[in-house]
Amino acid sequence: MRDWSLELFPPVVSFPPMTTLLIATRNNHKVGEIRAILGDKFRYLTLADLQNPPSVVEDADTFEGNASKKATELARWLISNSLNSQPSTLNYILADDSGLEVDALNGAPGVHSARFAALDRSAGGPPASGNCNTPDADNNAKLLRLLKDVPLEKRTARFRCVIALVELDSSFVIRDSSFFNGACEGRIGFELRGTNGFGYDPLFLPDGYARTYAEIGDDEKNRISHRARALWKLSQALRDIGPK
Repeated sequence: MRDWSLELFPPVVSFPPMTTLLIATRNNHKVGEIRAILGDKFRYLTLADLQNPPSVVEDADTFEGNASKKATELARWLISNSLNSQPSTLNYILADDSGLEVDALNGAPGVHSARFAALDRSAGGPPASGNCNTPDADNNAKLLRLLKDVPLEKRTARFRCVIALVELDSSFVIRDSSFFNGACEGRIGFELRGTNGFGYDPLFLPDGYARTYAEIGDDEKNRISHRARALWKLSQALRDIGPK
C-alpha cells in the first residue's frame, strides 16, 4: 500500500547549527581574508548585518587594547539590546587592530598608524585621537620626512596585528576572551613603490623581499602578512570548533 503521508509530509532533515563569527568591520577585503584562512565551517557576519551598531573610538595605547575594546563594546551593545533583532546563534565576536612599528622612531607610529599625520595638526589644542584618520599620502610623507637621514640598515620595522576573540555563551554572556598576535618584519624604503597596496604598503619591504607590500600582490602578501599570521594562530585555536 502506498504511503501518501511520506509524499505529503516528507521527513524533516536537520542539520547541525554552524558556529557564527561576528567580525567587527565593514571592510570586505578583511572579511575575505579571514574567510579564506578560517574556512567555510563557520557562518560569518559583519557590522553590515547589524542594525545601527556602535561606533567604537580606538583610543587605547596598545593594539591589544583597541582590539579588545572593539570586541567587548560590541558584545555589550548586543547584550544591552537584548539581541531583539540580532542573530540568535552568535558564538564569537572577532575584532582586530594593526599598525606599523618603526624601530628608529621608538615604535611609532604604532597604534596611531592610521592618523599619524593628524598628530601634527593639533596647534593650540590636544593631539588628534580616536578615529580621526588622515590620508595615506600624508602619513607616508611624514614617515619619509622623519627617516630622511636614517640609513637602510637602521630603517627596520614591522607590521603588527592583534586579533581579539570574545566568546559568548548560550545566554549571550561574555564567557572568555583571547588574543592572537602576528607580525611581519621588514624595513622602510626611501620612496613609494607599487600601486597594489594601501597605507604604508608602498614603503614597507618585508624581510627577504626586494619588493614592497604594494608590489608583491594580494595573494603573496596574504601569505606573509601580519594579519595572516595572527589568523593562522586563531585558526589553530578554532580548528576543533564547529561542524566537522
